[in-house]
Amino acid sequence: MKIKIKDMAIEEVLARPVGLHRSPVRPARIFRLLLKLLSLPDLRATHFTHREIGMERLGKGEPCLILMNHSSFIDLKIAAAILYPRPFNIVCTSDGFVGKNWLMRAIGCIPTKKFVTDMGLMRDMLFALKKLKSSVLMFPEASYSFDGMATPLPDSLGKCLKILGGPVVMIRTYGAFARDPLYNNLKLRKVDVSADMEYLLSPEEIRSKSAKELNALIQEKFSFDNFRWQQENGIRIGEAFRADCLNRVLYKCPHCGTEGQMLGQGSRIRCGNCGKAYELTEYGFLEAVEGETEFPHIPDWYRWERDSVRKELEEGTYLLDVPVDICMMVDTKSIYRVGKGRLRHTAEGFRLIGCDGKLDYAQKPGASYSLYSDYYWYEVGDVICIGNGDVLYYCFPTEGGDVVAKTRLAAEELYKMGKQARRKD
Repeated sequence: MKIKIKDMAIEEVLARPVGLHRSPVRPARIFRLLLKLLSLPDLRATHFTHREIGMERLGKGEPCLILMNHSSFIDLKIAAAILYPRPFNIVCTSDGFVGKNWLMRAIGCIPTKKFVTDMGLMRDMLFALKKLKSSVLMFPEASYSFDGMATPLPDSLGKCLKILGGPVVMIRTYGAFARDPLYNNLKLRKVDVSADMEYLLSPEEIRSKSAKELNALIQEKFSFDNFRWQQENGIRIGEAFRADCLNRVLYKCPHCGTEGQMLGQGSRIRCGNCGKAYELTEYGFLEAVEGETEFPHIPDWYRWERDSVRKELEEGTYLLDVPVDICMMVDTKSIYRVGKGRLRHTAEGFRLIGCDGKLDYAQKPGASYSLYSDYYWYEVGDVICIGNGDVLYYCFPTEGGDVVAKTRLAAEELYKMGKQARRKD
């Protein structure tokens, strides 16, 4: 999927009028049917099946909050198929509306900015549930997984459930990540996909639990490891390109410690500095071509990278300082390409300078618990996105190697460090 991009001077972009808030609409049955029909080819190709667990507890016309794990683009197709004919609105990233605002609203999408405080989102969700009598589909992870593990969930989720007050259903997928992992440049593998749809919480159960208890329950339900699932279920992925671009995730060599020199190509990932190579087997394990295999499990390698970033932050040595191409979003008519600049990330947060001195934006570490970062974003390139309720800045690094994953890790660890420091005060 691509996105509309227009070249424009930053002054013109900032002068554009801010769009007025619009309440969500209940999707018409014809659009629900259309979504289902458009989803069928991919679902048939993956021999999709699903189970329903406890769903008899949900009334036929009873609106609910649907929480779904986020693995790949097929997630929405799964939801469209198994929820039909139930009407539901979809909490969706605002850039998904660019160039197709009318259509996205017609099918029930509710726009929000990823990892940006959005006070209006809760009002829109309440409006959909209470006024429209429509369910709400939400991906609480907000971003696709990099390493196949669950991404951080917001601390506010438990409070959200208390405010909404309705029943909660969870859709959990199996095989969606293995079929289309984000790092692999949208190259699809031949993997069967399935899902469980489970009635999770009744309104009475939500009222009886604290927000903290609800958070713990949802965290447990969103604990998964897609590579472990592949290994334990003997899922064979024989495509020769299965390790292509794996360096986006595994950017640091565990043998020599060099960053930005890994290259995933074919079925192997190799360090350009020391030459050590690893085979990604057909069953999801890593095996050193020669010598010791430091991390046979990809999430363990990624966890080691996180620990390394945390150590750099604690020692005061962490630094991102890269040239970037800059795009902006201020409305849903287009993404605006405004020029070049430099993105810097330290323990003090982000600093983006560019457009011949006309842009200078700073963002503190406490702004969000995670970072909107993506691989091959709308087929444009790897991106780091920062911003606020008024404007989003999409930064595409042009040098420095694979920095997107490390920057997300650093942003998450900085937020946790700040949270821990506040608890001590």
